[in-house]
Amino acid sequence: MTMATEEEAGGLVFHPMDQFVIKPLFGDGAVNWYTPTNATLWMALAALAITGLLVFGTRGRAIVPNRLQSIAELLYGMVRKMVEDVTGKDGLKYFPYVMTLFCFILFANFLALLPKSFSPTSHIAVTAVLALLVFVGVTVLGFVKNGAHFLGLFWVSSAPLALRPVLAVIELISYFVRPVSHSIRLAGNIMAGHAVIKVFAAFAAIAAIAPVSVVAITAMYGLEVLVALIQAYVFTILTCVYLKDALHPAH
Repeated sequence: MTMATEEEAGGLVFHPMDQFVIKPLFGDGAVNWYTPTNATLWMALAALAITGLLVFGTRGRAIVPNRLQSIAELLYGMVRKMVEDVTGKDGLKYFPYVMTLFCFILFANFLALLPKSFSPTSHIAVTAVLALLVFVGVTVLGFVKNGAHFLGLFWVSSAPLALRPVLAVIELISYFVRPVSHSIRLAGNIMAGHAVIKVFAAFAAIAAIAPVSVVAITAMYGLEVLVALIQAYVFTILTCVYLKDALHPAH
């Protein structure tokens, strides 16, 4: 039965995954690597929002900050403390990248909560690139900073000698799984929350359960605001942990 037939029959038709479809901004042609899409639009808007906040929020540098400056200073202070607490003072030179990563994910998540918006961080293609950049970056950094001693990350010297080769294999596998778990965690949580909200919204069309559906949507929306912040924080703090391993690889 087609969608049109179901609608004519009075059935409830909704497709919660349609909101994640990548579409070209102009026309209905095929999507190629160079095609401007809804994903690139909302990533660009996230970048513009970050630039606007940090430029206009820090322009005055008032002793008594306004709201915009307070938000900018809060983000700066939170991420800087996170980097310093996890990696130590020698990790602060990599703070600009970590700050950029946190702000991009945070703003992309928040902007995706606007009506008619699109969530780029719900796509594994986006989160995988972010995770791979972190993985490749910290791996190269680990070898540049420590040379062959970086391999000490996989050798658990505190374990019994007979178990060390087995643990080394396990540590090596878990190391290469990092970008997979790093990317899937973010994309999966964002996609799941948006899909659930869409399902509840579809039931709001039924008068008998509309009030319950509206309450559920409101609750889920509030939860998604929290999830948007938490997922940006989790992705960033894991980046700091991986950076710490690159700077201080010994077990």
